[in-house]
Amino acid sequence: MAEAVVPTASSPSVPVPTTLPVRAILPWAVFVGLLALFAVYFVGAEQGATSIFAGTGVHEWVHDGRHLLGFPCH
Repeated sequence: MAEAVVPTASSPSVPVPTTLPVRAILPWAVFVGLLALFAVYFVGAEQGATSIFAGTGVHEWVHDGRHLLGFPCH
């Protein structure tokens, strides 16, 4: 008969950290970085000299965000 191994208090189990390969993280990091740059552009630069959309619609949508991040708008 085989004996069952019962853990005792003298041998605690140590968790093994899992590793993530850089190849799995890199596409998501690039994607999030591009989204952040896109958001900063619309909050900080849209309706200025580099405006893509005409009118004040984008300005009104991101107006409070501009002040929160320290961008002057008027």
